[in-house]
Formats: sequence, C-alpha cells, structure tokens
Amino acid sequence: MDINDIWDRFISLLDEEPGIVKADWKKSAGIPFLYLHAMKADRQEVEQKIKRCAVRAMRGKRLNAETIYVRADHEHWVYRHRFYVPQEKMFCCGNLCSDCIRFR
Repeated sequence: MDINDIWDRFISLLDEEPGIVKADWKKSAGIPFLYLHAMKADRQEVEQKIKRCAVRAMRGKRLNAETIYVRADHEHWVYRHRFYVPQEKMFCCGNLCSDCIRFR
C-alpha cells in the first residue's frame, strides 16, 4: 500500500463531488495541505465532503484521517490533512502485556 495511491484516490473523489471545482494537495515542510476551490459552501459542508471522500479512499485499509482547518478566502479553502496508521499493537509479542491483542 502506497500512501500516494490513497492521496490520488482521495483527490479524484473530491474532484467528483458536486460543489467542489478543484482539489489539490501539496507538502510544505513535510506537512500535507489540502487546497479546495468550492462553490457556495460553508465550512461544515466542505468538511463533511472531505470526511466522506477520505472514508471512501481508505476503505479496506487500516488508516485514519485527520483534517484541521487552516484558512479560507472566498471560495478557496485550505486544510491540513493527513492519513496515518493508528498507533496500537497489531500482534502479540509474547511478553504478557496488559494491552495484548489476544485480550480483545
């Protein structure tokens, strides 16, 4: 699984959303930023579209998404958005840990 494939799918899903004219992302100082051009939309509506597309892009993968609002100017929106792997144990190491995967 390549994270760039997830990003490509996510951006293509956003481009298909009604009301979103253009979606793009770029890394600045190692932090991924999401740039949207959305027609006549409020912040809550834009964030719902981002969340819906992120869930569809991550389907079948063990990933989480985090979106943080940065700024908006008329119809241009900027978010700090990232996909990440959850920090939890995925296997038993045999040390009888209290949070062992076997106890789920």
